[in-house]
Amino acid sequence: MGRAFEFRKARKMKRWAAMSKAFTRIGKDIVIAVKEGGPDPDANSKLRAVIQNAKAVNMPKENIERAIKRASDKSQGDYKEVLFEGYAPHGIAILIETATDNNTRTVANIRSYFNKCNGSLGTSGSVEFMFDHTCNFTVKGEGLDPEELELELIDFGAEEVFVDEDGIHIYAPFENFGSLQKELESREIEIISSGFERIPQVTKKLSEEEMADVEKLLEKIEEDDDVQNVYHTMQE
Repeated sequence: MGRAFEFRKARKMKRWAAMSKAFTRIGKDIVIAVKEGGPDPDANSKLRAVIQNAKAVNMPKENIERAIKRASDKSQGDYKEVLFEGYAPHGIAILIETATDNNTRTVANIRSYFNKCNGSLGTSGSVEFMFDHTCNFTVKGEGLDPEELELELIDFGAEEVFVDEDGIHIYAPFENFGSLQKELESREIEIISSGFERIPQVTKKLSEEEMADVEKLLEKIEEDDDVQNVYHTMQE
């Protein structure tokens, strides 16, 4: 098992833990996808992927349809994806993915969290290089041999394939998302969910007291409605 497996295992219980937060996040993803490629999932691969993720967290069908319809309204504001970088106490690097319709508000809020928790908001590129930007797919495993599938998908960018109770997980570099999605769909392999993650290249072990300092900052950041994902280099 590689870094992707360990990373997923560590984050599994935390990710999308609050259902309301998951729905808010996916609602924004739908708006972004529709604005970029239109409301027809058959012609918009990004929207297709978001709908799969919505179903994976049991978002009601009517909520999905309502979000697509709302996103198609020209009066609907645009969400901009903005990346924030900084350091928590004890030298822990933090990378924050946001989707915001008011960048001034988001910048002020993120800066205040760092200031209140003895961290420091960095400049663009200050910590991003410490993380590998990856894409991932979870597919149904029935009738599939994971080792054989991995060999077949290497040509499409797959770097790591592993299995757990949720299905078969496929990880690849960020830029290979489109080619992998197309190949899985052409093979009629059912995609349960897909997405992007930033995996730390190196993690740092802290004492329980130091971890508490970092968790205090992470909790404040994760509670912000504009925040989609938070990544860090603290060993969990």
